[in-house]
Amino acid sequence: MKNYIFSLTVLGLLSGCTQHDEVHYDGASLLKEKCASCHNLDMPPKTFKDEKAPPMMAVAFHVKDFLKVDAPSEKKPKFIAFFQDYVLHPTREKSFCDKKSLEDYGLMPSQEGKVTKEELGAIAKYIYEYYDQEKFLAKMAAKAKFDVLPLGEQIAIHGGCFTCHDKQKAKVAPSFKMIATKSKGEIIQVIKGGSKGTWKGFERMMMPPYQKNLSQVDIESLAEWIKQM
Repeated sequence: MKNYIFSLTVLGLLSGCTQHDEVHYDGASLLKEKCASCHNLDMPPKTFKDEKAPPMMAVAFHVKDFLKVDAPSEKKPKFIAFFQDYVLHPTREKSFCDKKSLEDYGLMPSQEGKVTKEELGAIAKYIYEYYDQEKFLAKMAAKAKFDVLPLGEQIAIHGGCFTCHDKQKAKVAPSFKMIATKSKGEIIQVIKGGSKGTWKGFERMMMPPYQKNLSQVDIESLAEWIKQM
């Protein structure tokens, strides 16, 4: 009986050590730490004349397109395995880049000693899931929808104005239609300096000042848009 209890205790201690030693790799953080100095990580990406490497979205889409698999379920593990191998041991033969891209950017230098295979596994998993064509198309559709909005409305969205305000209906603060009854000068002053107790029914609500958050041009554009409600 004593031996049995001793065995269970040892197993419990060993199990606890295993759990304690398990390392969690954050793919998103590692991507920024290990890759952002050369690759642009935005989606859609920004491009620059002096960029050191292609945008990460382009890399992800390119590898996904050219990886040959027998079944869709094989694509993700094969992508991760390719990424781990190529980053540590890059060669022109392994590369999926076209000849011109290799000439423009050069062959990626080995990152051996700078990143571990385990870290690369987490990075590759995150890249595979984040740089997704459906997500990209959804972002582009949202951007196209945003780009056609009036400038004032774009500023209101970026400034978080719709958290408290609605165009037509009162929320936790007056609607923009209600605010539009004020003069443009009054609206500008409130946006810049904030206010409290101005509207009946919203006496407890405080409008924070946005003078430090928005430029004068943005404030005037926002006020002009509100006046058109």
